[in-house]
Amino acid sequence: MSITVQPAIEDGKIKNISVEVEFPSQKRDLTFYDGLDKPRVSSDLPSTYRGLFYLVSFKPSKVVMARDVLGSKPVYYNNRLEISSFRKFVENHLEVMPGEYVEIGYDGEIIKQSLTDFSDVFKKQEFDRRDVEERIISSLKSVKVGNACISFSGGVDSSLLAAFYDVPLIAVTASKDERERIEDSARKIGKDVEIFEFDEEVVAEELRNIVNAIETTNPLQVSIAIPIYLAIKFAKNLGFNEVIFGQGADELFGGYKRYENVVGKNLEKAIVEDVRNLGQNNLIRDTKISYHLQMKMITPFLHFDIIESALSIPANLKVRREGGTVTRKYFLRELARKFIPVEVAYKEKKAIQYSTKTYSILEKLAKKSRKSIPEFLREL
Repeated sequence: MSITVQPAIEDGKIKNISVEVEFPSQKRDLTFYDGLDKPRVSSDLPSTYRGLFYLVSFKPSKVVMARDVLGSKPVYYNNRLEISSFRKFVENHLEVMPGEYVEIGYDGEIIKQSLTDFSDVFKKQEFDRRDVEERIISSLKSVKVGNACISFSGGVDSSLLAAFYDVPLIAVTASKDERERIEDSARKIGKDVEIFEFDEEVVAEELRNIVNAIETTNPLQVSIAIPIYLAIKFAKNLGFNEVIFGQGADELFGGYKRYENVVGKNLEKAIVEDVRNLGQNNLIRDTKISYHLQMKMITPFLHFDIIESALSIPANLKVRREGGTVTRKYFLRELARKFIPVEVAYKEKKAIQYSTKTYSILEKLAKKSRKSIPEFLREL
């Protein structure tokens, strides 16, 4: 659950605090956090700290809470100052918003509140191809990993990460075809990969846990969550406590299929909006899974220097149209081919919920229950 706080307050004063804090969250005195190198309680934290984080700190007269501008790590609270990474532990919850810094007195009244916008952190930059490539490479190299493995799909994102981090590769899938593609990519980059091939029975057994972890029954979110949950659990069972994922690459470098139907300024706008909404659309789901399983997720592409650099890349270098052919993630593929075989850098793959067959498994499970997928998930 990462963090759950139940304070005892009388007459606007705190008497004691009951806190459950689990890996990967950390504790220093009465400050609880994840993603920060060192806990620093300051109102400018969301605007100056260049990373994904949350912070909750108990002071003599107030509680301080803050999140990064992408809102990657959820924090919920109420006027009784119950606080948690999960909504279910906080009755009548409010949410610390992305980029928010808030101070609340023990009487439940807000003392100070400020909001840092995405554009305040990620400044518009002129595009210089060599500089962008160097910043991306330098940022990837700077990421520190411990007892980690890479969640490997065989595509350009995870293959590029495998070139930078000398750690084992793992994969999960319900598709024999995808298993062969994963093994082929691993072989071409000179790595071994350990694969957990799941089936309908495994999904049925874990589905309630997955829905409880991500706190939504949205079919798309659940279908994406299944392979992520199974990958993190597989890594944990293998003895790792960190998993490296390629999250963010599709948004930053133009990887989604829908981008093929958008051009010019509209494409630029769509990509920026997807980056802005990374937390709400993807990272909160993934963070809740990692917190539920008490594992650390490492997302190298979401290093803030990479985000800032990627936002300067022209949209036509992300989604390249040439001779009737559309190449998504063109810039990233061209960079990746300097480190991995070109056939791996340019290998196409479907979205995770389709490549792993999790969406089709959900359809089958719902059909057996004679319900639609939304009805089936709501009744779990």
